[in-house]
Amino acid sequence: MKGSAFLARYLSSPSAILGTSVIVMIVTAALFASVLYPQDPLRSVAAPEIWPFVDAAHPLGTDAIGRDIAAMMMHGARTTIAIGLIASIVASIIGILIGAVSGFYGGMVDNLLMRFTELFQIIPNLVFLIALVSVFGPRIEVVVLGIGSVSWTGMARLVRAEFMTLKNREFVLAARAAGMTDLRIIASEILPNALPPAVVLASLIVGAAVLYEASLSFLGLSDPAIASWGRLVGEGRSLIRTSWYIAAVPGLGIMLAVLSVNLVGDALTDALNPRLGREASGS
Repeated sequence: MKGSAFLARYLSSPSAILGTSVIVMIVTAALFASVLYPQDPLRSVAAPEIWPFVDAAHPLGTDAIGRDIAAMMMHGARTTIAIGLIASIVASIIGILIGAVSGFYGGMVDNLLMRFTELFQIIPNLVFLIALVSVFGPRIEVVVLGIGSVSWTGMARLVRAEFMTLKNREFVLAARAAGMTDLRIIASEILPNALPPAVVLASLIVGAAVLYEASLSFLGLSDPAIASWGRLVGEGRSLIRTSWYIAAVPGLGIMLAVLSVNLVGDALTDALNPRLGREASGS
């Protein structure tokens, strides 16, 4: 697929433009957080419960102990991006490795790996994460690795299905006849052809990771030294009747982040598989 054709198809989608625009805004906020708010975002800087757009120095207001919500939102964007991307990478690596080996070799290997995958699928993800964080502590690295460890099963099944389809294609049979090793066939012949749908799924895992982190933060199981959107929602829930904006502002940020990632994922699906996109629009 030519890059220019893919880019043209991607940018022709309103969903792609909207989702990408929101993601760019979130990334920009994360990049300029230390420039606009160089101090610790978790320190108190003003009177508590200043409403948004009342004080120009604190455009999004302050929380129950006088912390600037705008500062926490911008610094929290870093947490959102880091957790989403790293957890997606961890999940993708695990899923691709298991799916590739399972789909390529089949038989007993496939059976064992799929039973292992099903074991993770039947465990409630959030319960597993809560247990993991409770045992190892609410450090950011524990949260990231935990989210990655519960998000790989869909990737494994997708890559397995792609490998089972591709391993009997003529170019793979020709590679076998040429004496290529299994590892080389997997890495250089099959995997590049299986990656497009995996890339789409990886983008969706980012959105799921953001929600998992927000859920843990809401329950008070996030790193206490790091600003987080989910943490702000959790801390604002006790004031939902009087100062609802404290929970609503980061809640809106989480919603927009997850929505934008899903819009980009849908646009990538249409751009990578234009025939599927035309069938969906025609149905």
